[in-house]
Amino acid sequence: MEILAALIAGIFIGAVLGFVGAGGAMLAVPILIYGFGLAPSVASTSALAVVGAAALSGASAKIKSKEIYYRDALAIWAIGLATNIGFSSLVHRLPEDFIAIGFSFVIIFAGLSMLGSPLTTIHKRMTWPVLIGVSLLIGSITGLFGIGGGFLVIPVLVLGFGTSQSIAAGTALLVIAMNSATALLGHFQLWSEISWEIPLLMGASAVIIAQIASRIKLPIRDVLLRKIFAYFLFAVAAFSLVERIFIL
Repeated sequence: MEILAALIAGIFIGAVLGFVGAGGAMLAVPILIYGFGLAPSVASTSALAVVGAAALSGASAKIKSKEIYYRDALAIWAIGLATNIGFSSLVHRLPEDFIAIGFSFVIIFAGLSMLGSPLTTIHKRMTWPVLIGVSLLIGSITGLFGIGGGFLVIPVLVLGFGTSQSIAAGTALLVIAMNSATALLGHFQLWSEISWEIPLLMGASAVIIAQIASRIKLPIRDVLLRKIFAYFLFAVAAFSLVERIFIL
């Protein structure tokens, strides 16, 4: 049953990454905590492997269709290295409650970021102040909570700079893949605590589905898709906070 559950979870994670371009870790971490009983720090580390592999698979499909802004993706990853590696090296020393509660607040913010209306319909590159700020923030949340940061990349590009949803999603997938790989290396102190069978099964199914979903255009508007996912994130965050409060 655990094998089947891991495969189904991977399908769900891969579909979200492929269709939305973000949100994989926001599903993977709660699934690993509440579905498979992992501690928050171990779940966030395992999720980095699952989501990173799936994001790379989804990004490969976007590469072929030329829907990635490489300069933005590489700059976000490179600038965020300092905070990503720095916080990754501290995770094993932090209380599990801090990681769980902090994760819940991050996904609430992620949901809110997806509900905004475009500020411009004219595409332009991110300015350096915005790029630096976003990159450092993404590095921080990836290192601490195992979240790749696509939920920040997409609204900044779409809402602030008029980028199309498909290109923003492709760019976000590449950022997630690179950030997840970096943070996973930074979490090396926790590798020995992970039973890798479940993450590997989740990752395998997520990789396949992300590749397929990245090539499919859903028959609903991008704005509606973001709103649906945002409200789903609110529900996940509420459940996580309530469950953690009762534990405390």
